Amino acid sequence: MSMSIGSIGSTPSPVDIAVSGMRAHAMRINVIANNIANAQTTDVGDGQPYRRKDVLLSTDDDGLAGVNIDEITQDMDTQFQRVLMAGHPNADEQGYVNMPNVSLPTEMMNMVAATRAYQASTAIIKRYQEITEQTLELLR
Repeated sequence: MSMSIGSIGSTPSPVDIAVSGMRAHAMRINVIANNIANAQTTDVGDGQPYRRKDVLLSTDDDGLAGVNIDEITQDMDTQFQRVLMAGHPNADEQGYVNMPNVSLPTEMMNMVAATRAYQASTAIIKRYQEITEQTLELLR
């Protein structure tokens, strides 16, 4: 799933680049919120706990065309946490339950970073609008 923002000319405008950043970081915020919401989900329907997801982003080779959302992947590297919860419906014979591989402190740090990146993109659009308005005012 690759998304990018095009522009009328061959070179994207600052607004195109900022909007692509906003879309990418909005997607990151949504995925992180989903991770946080499922931090205690021990069965997603197939007998396995929820597996943390991440958004892979990229740019074009020159890095000047904005941000592309490449794909949403599952974290297969981090192991599930085994927690002793005897009596839990998903506990094994020893009473352990596999919990999602979601670390709430890590997700909260990622959320702050994604939110700040989103805010930076909106600040670029706002500043670009101010510059455009000042330019038009000078031309009057």
